[in-house]
Amino acid sequence: MDYFLSEEQMMIRDLARQIAEEKIVPVRAKLDETGEFPWDIMKVLAQSDLFGLFIPEEYGGLGKGCLEICLAVEELSRACLGVSTTYAANALGTYPILLFGSDGQKKKYLPDIAAGKRLVAFGLTEANAGSDAGGTQTTAKLDGNEYIINGTKQWITNGGEAEIYTIIAITDRSKGPRGASAFVVEKGTPGFTFGKKENKMGIRASATTELIFDNCRIPKENLIGKDGAGFLVAMKTLDNSRTGVGAQGVGVAQGAYEEAVKFARKRVQFGHPIISFQAIQHMLADMAVSIEAARALIYTVARFIDSGAKDVTKESAMSKVFATDIAMKVTTDALQVAGGTGYMKEYPLEKMMRDAKILQIFEGTNQIQRNVIGQAIIKEAARNK
Repeated sequence: MDYFLSEEQMMIRDLARQIAEEKIVPVRAKLDETGEFPWDIMKVLAQSDLFGLFIPEEYGGLGKGCLEICLAVEELSRACLGVSTTYAANALGTYPILLFGSDGQKKKYLPDIAAGKRLVAFGLTEANAGSDAGGTQTTAKLDGNEYIINGTKQWITNGGEAEIYTIIAITDRSKGPRGASAFVVEKGTPGFTFGKKENKMGIRASATTELIFDNCRIPKENLIGKDGAGFLVAMKTLDNSRTGVGAQGVGVAQGAYEEAVKFARKRVQFGHPIISFQAIQHMLADMAVSIEAARALIYTVARFIDSGAKDVTKESAMSKVFATDIAMKVTTDALQVAGGTGYMKEYPLEKMMRDAKILQIFEGTNQIQRNVIGQAIIKEAARNK
């Protein structure tokens, strides 16, 4: 379909696709097997200015928006979800600074982020604070001109590899949700260390680690926004990033679909290519319809976000739920089309299926997203009665 992309948007898409085909596809199996962090590919993305897509021009970026990020993420995900997660998590970690940071913080951090010189990570999740962000235990206490951070963050993408971390910590527990604040913490700060690197089912090229804060002192000016605005920072960050997760779903689904079509054209059974069988045609047709519907929703919501709409929570959740559920179904069905061949590690479909599962889990499980959508429906109904 023609989504009426501008010439510049098509160039971004085509550039990301070229990098995916030339740099990612040849090494994706090795990266998956070894769990090696894809630094070489990150350097290529940096040299191609893709890290600066959504950073304003005044800070060294290209000044683009959510749609452009989605275009790039989709193409990278078509090749390897582990690599695209590394890239997308950089944007996730940057949004708190971009949306709520002071001018001084933006001048300090955004130029290096835009140039791809320093990776970023977002620290929200904890052992007892996953879907329930209100369960955050990490604390930050003001001591003179410094905050002292104590606690542990869990399952943090880009953990240990990133140099800049945006962290949510409790500054006043008595205030409930209004007692959390957001901070910038740099790698190498005394008292800030990393736990084990997780051994994951999928997205294995993406680094996932614990962040450990033991009397970690940071300057008072590292507070992002206002004291007590931490959950607002986190929720607005996720509103802007969940469409990118949906774009990952579209990308991995597209990659799996293409592999299924390729296999079905070559595989001969009962004297005919299996693509000639109606059962296979219907599976492929359902994949194609689902992917195009997901893509249309992702692009539309991305444009809605870029329009400057103030409340995008429901639409962002919708885009994430639909596209990532589609990703899981399409990768599963694509592997079914390839049968025993698809189950073998010599072929990319089993990896795509393993990778796709995380999309229904991180940045808010799809069950929680349905709660978010449901609450929005209730509020709309109350307003319209």
